[in-house]
Amino acid sequence: MNPYALSIMLSSIATGTIIVVSSSHWLLVWIGLEINTLAIIPLMSQQLHPRSTEATMKYFLTQAIASALILFSATTNAWLTNQWQMTELLPLQTNMITIALAMKLGLAPMHFWLPEVLQGIDLTTGLILSTWQKIAPMMVIYMTYNTLNPHLLTPMAILSTIIGGWGGLNQTQLRKMMAYSSIAHLGWMMAVATMCPNLMLLNFMVYLIMTSSMFLTMKYLKTTSINLLSVSWSSTPTMAAISSLTLLSLGGLPPTSGFMPKWLILQELTKQHTTITATMLAMSSLLSLFFYLRLTYSMTLTNSPNTSNATTTWRQKSNQASMPYSLVTIMTILLLPITPNLLPQ
Repeated sequence: MNPYALSIMLSSIATGTIIVVSSSHWLLVWIGLEINTLAIIPLMSQQLHPRSTEATMKYFLTQAIASALILFSATTNAWLTNQWQMTELLPLQTNMITIALAMKLGLAPMHFWLPEVLQGIDLTTGLILSTWQKIAPMMVIYMTYNTLNPHLLTPMAILSTIIGGWGGLNQTQLRKMMAYSSIAHLGWMMAVATMCPNLMLLNFMVYLIMTSSMFLTMKYLKTTSINLLSVSWSSTPTMAAISSLTLLSLGGLPPTSGFMPKWLILQELTKQHTTITATMLAMSSLLSLFFYLRLTYSMTLTNSPNTSNATTTWRQKSNQASMPYSLVTIMTILLLPITPNLLPQ
């Protein structure tokens, strides 16, 4: 893509997110979400391949339906209440906007588009779609948490963690696995959205760091499937070892950073006497942990068939920037000790 066009698209994505985050008017929120959606579409379709074209159309139709639902709900709410503020929502309009935001995020049962779209685009655009594109809808949920319906969000959260874990079990493509991982993590966030929105925001920030680390790893290794991961140990053993810790952090195992939000969310759910929800989330996280361990096994404990007796294979120096990968990987693994500073005194 032309550098000027690329800079315009990336700045438009950033502008749309900033508009959503800094506004409390439903019309401005809708405009920001639309700018976000329209700016990423050229990045998704730049490969000129039928799979990327299909992914672009699926993404556009899904986001258009969600945006139309948000605009309709906000307009009817303004018609009935005579104002456009985000904090004043009627119950019906709240439920409709919640469903629309769930569709934009890829929350179950409106998750159907996310694995197919993520599989059809390249890793760089997939990184943007899995991280930056979720900031604006998540901020809308954060700003309207006191009007959200917990009886709608909690079943969606439980369903997302189950589908996110179950759907990733039979996958061999890493991008689809990351899509189901995103669905499962979103379920954890929605489970605590109405009880403790700051905890939801913490989980979201840790999710952004972990997902960025995993996508940068795949981009550095130029791998998109489990089979290609098996050669990473012989070519880049240090990165393979560190990436296995990143996968364990995504699974939520201590002492990595991914354990922190899960621990705090289970503690908060137990305090709010929603023990059944906490138990179902904890059990469904075992499904996600299974395919993370499967990736870890393929990356570190298997070697590809090789006729050479050499311990390391010949390799070229990668031209990928290593500084962003290093920063997010360090945060993915080593943030757990700051947990006491995040707890209320």
